[in-house]
Amino acid sequence: MVRRDGASGCLRPAATTDAAGSTAPAGAWLDARMSRLVLTVIGDDRAGLVGALADVIGDHGGNWEQSQMAELAGQFAGIVVVEVPAEQEAALRAALDGLDGLMEVSAHPGLPPKAEVEASAWTPLRIDLIGNDHPGIVRDISAVLARHGLSIETITTGQRDAPMAGGRLFEAHLVVRVPPGGDPADVRDDLERVASELFVDLTLGHG
Repeated sequence: MVRRDGASGCLRPAATTDAAGSTAPAGAWLDARMSRLVLTVIGDDRAGLVGALADVIGDHGGNWEQSQMAELAGQFAGIVVVEVPAEQEAALRAALDGLDGLMEVSAHPGLPPKAEVEASAWTPLRIDLIGNDHPGIVRDISAVLARHGLSIETITTGQRDAPMAGGRLFEAHLVVRVPPGGDPADVRDDLERVASELFVDLTLGHG
């Protein structure tokens, strides 16, 4: 029995049967026969970049799982998590190299889903900050996170005009994870102290 993957159109077994006749769930087959890759992508912003990348992934039986992509300063850049049959991994990597000239793509091994579930046991913490733009904000905030052993799950930063006083505002939005045994209250106190020194407004909440 097979099922058709909705994103890539490739066929996958719904279950596997071993020599003794016992049936294993599809996940067991995926763990043994699928590879997970994290792709970093960058190229001059133009129409068709995502389509070209999706075509290559689909042509090799791959499944586009997750992505975050954006246009920044005339470049289109992002990160994509794909799952591909293990026997197609080498061919996919070669085909991605063939996109050079349209975009640069680097493939890195990704964690299996089980490892992601284990990492999700860490306590999520959301950090939002805004203040007058000046050098060192990201450096000093990230130093606090490193001291407490926090893992950054997502980070988005940007600049915008200050509506009243003029000048530029810098804002950042992060979701971080506090490891088991870590104290979110200590993290909060340290972040608030640094935010005061940086003259930025800080808001903390559950991720």
